[in-house]
Amino acid sequence: MDTLVSNLSLGFSVALGLQNLALAFLGCLVGTLIGVLPGVGPVATIAMLLPITFSLDPTGALIMLAGIYYGAQYGGSTTAILVNIPGEATSVVTALDGHAMARRGRAGAALGIAALGSFFAGTVATIFIAALGAPLTRVALLFGPTEYFALMVMGLVFAVVLAGGSIIKAIAMIMLGLLLSTVGTDLETGDQRMTFGQPFLWDGIDFAVLAMGVFGVSEILRNLGRPEERDVVRGAIGRLLPNREELRQSIAPVLRGTLLGSAFGILPGNGAILAPFASYAMEKKLSKDPSRFGKGAVEGVAGPESANNAGAQTSFIPLLTLGIPANAVMALMVGAMTIHGIIPGPQVMTGKPSLFWGMIASMWIGNLMLLIINLPLVGVWVKLLKVPYRLLFPAILVFCCIGIYSINSQATDVLLIGLFGFVGYLLTRFGYEPAPMLLGFVLGKLLEENLRRALILSRGSLSTFVTEPISAGLIILSALLLIVAIIPNIRRGRDEVFAE
Repeated sequence: MDTLVSNLSLGFSVALGLQNLALAFLGCLVGTLIGVLPGVGPVATIAMLLPITFSLDPTGALIMLAGIYYGAQYGGSTTAILVNIPGEATSVVTALDGHAMARRGRAGAALGIAALGSFFAGTVATIFIAALGAPLTRVALLFGPTEYFALMVMGLVFAVVLAGGSIIKAIAMIMLGLLLSTVGTDLETGDQRMTFGQPFLWDGIDFAVLAMGVFGVSEILRNLGRPEERDVVRGAIGRLLPNREELRQSIAPVLRGTLLGSAFGILPGNGAILAPFASYAMEKKLSKDPSRFGKGAVEGVAGPESANNAGAQTSFIPLLTLGIPANAVMALMVGAMTIHGIIPGPQVMTGKPSLFWGMIASMWIGNLMLLIINLPLVGVWVKLLKVPYRLLFPAILVFCCIGIYSINSQATDVLLIGLFGFVGYLLTRFGYEPAPMLLGFVLGKLLEENLRRALILSRGSLSTFVTEPISAGLIILSALLLIVAIIPNIRRGRDEVFAE
C-alpha cells in the first residue's frame, strides 16, 4: 500500500507540472471537440497529430494523446444526446435514450448524468489501473520471447473474436496487417522484402503514414459520401443537474456500467467498444419495465456512458503492462511510444516510472478537466454542431498532408496516405474493419522478433511453444477461443449481437 501511495505521489508530481497540465488540457479539449463533431474520430485525430508529438517529451506527448482518446468519449455523448448522431462508435447506445430525453426537454439532465457517470467511471478505472499495474508488470517481467509470442497471438485472436462482422474478414485484415509489417529491410539478413526495388520502402511502411491514410483520409472519403442531416435539439437544454429521482435511478447503472466497462476494456480487440452495448443490454434486462428503454430511460444513458469511459481507460492496462495494444487507439499509442524510442511493456514501469505513473495520474486530472470543459461549455458545442462538414474536410486534409510531410520530408509519404486512404475506404465499403489490420501491423514486427528469438534459444525447435507452461496455456486458450468463435451456432449468435 505504501508503495502504491509513493508511486501515485510520483505520478501526480509529474502530471501537475505546468507543461503536462497544459498538454492534458489541450488533449481533453481537442478530444471533446472531435467527439462533438460527427465524422472526426479519435483514431483519425491521433493519427493526424502523431507528427506534432515529435517535438514533445514522451510523457507530455502520451498524456496529450490519452486525453484526446478519453475526451472523445465525453464529446461523443454530447453529439448523441443533442443531435442523435453518435460522435463516437461507443456513443451509439447513448443516442437511443439520450436524444429521447432531449426531445422531452431533459437534454441538460441527460448531459449531466453522462458527465457525472463518466467522471465516476474514469476515477474508478484510474484506481483500477494503479492497483493492477504493479502486479501485472511483475508477472510480465517473467515473460521471455516464447511467452511474448504466445501472448501476442492471443491478442490477435481476441481482435478476431471481438471484431464486428465476419470472422473470416477479420482474420484476413489481421493477416494483411502482418504482411505489411514485413515490408522493408530484414534486420538480420539485410535482404529487401516486398520493396519492389523502391528506395522509399527500404525502411518499411511508416506507421504514421498507414494510420493517417487508413483512418484519417478514408474517414474523409466516407463522410463525403453521407448526407448531412443533423437533428439538433431546438428547445432549451435546461438545468444540467439531474433531479433526485433521476439520480436515484442512475446510481446502480453507473456502478454496474463502471465494473462492466473496466473488465471489457482490458480485453484485446473491441472490448472497450462493446462495453456500452453490453451495459445497455444488461440494464434493459434488469429493468422492471423494459418498454421505457428507447423512450428516454435515464438508465440507458447512465450505464453505457459509465461503461464507455471505464473501458476507454482500462484499455491502457495491457498496453502499459504487457505492451499489447487492446484496440486501434492503443495501437496508435504504441506507434507514439516507438517514435520516442520507448518499447511498450513491463520495462516502461521499471525503467521509466515517471512516465508510467505520470500517465495514470494525468487520467484522473483529465477526467476532472473534462467535467469542467463539458458542462459549462454546452452552448459552444451546440453551435459547433451546426458547422457543415464540407467546410471542415479541406482543413483536415491539408493538416494531414502537412503533418505527414513534416515527419520525413518525403513527397512519397503524402502520396501513400492518399493510396492507403482510398484502400481504407474500399475496405469499409466491402465490410472489412481496418482496426484489426492496424493491430496486425503494430504487433507484426514484435511477433516476428519474438518468434525468431524463441527459435534461436530453442535451436529451431517449435516444441518450445508447448513445453513452456505459460506459452502453452496462452496458445491453448487462443485455439479454444478461435474454435468456439467459428462454431456455427455461436457464430450466428455473435453476428446477431453485432447486428443489434
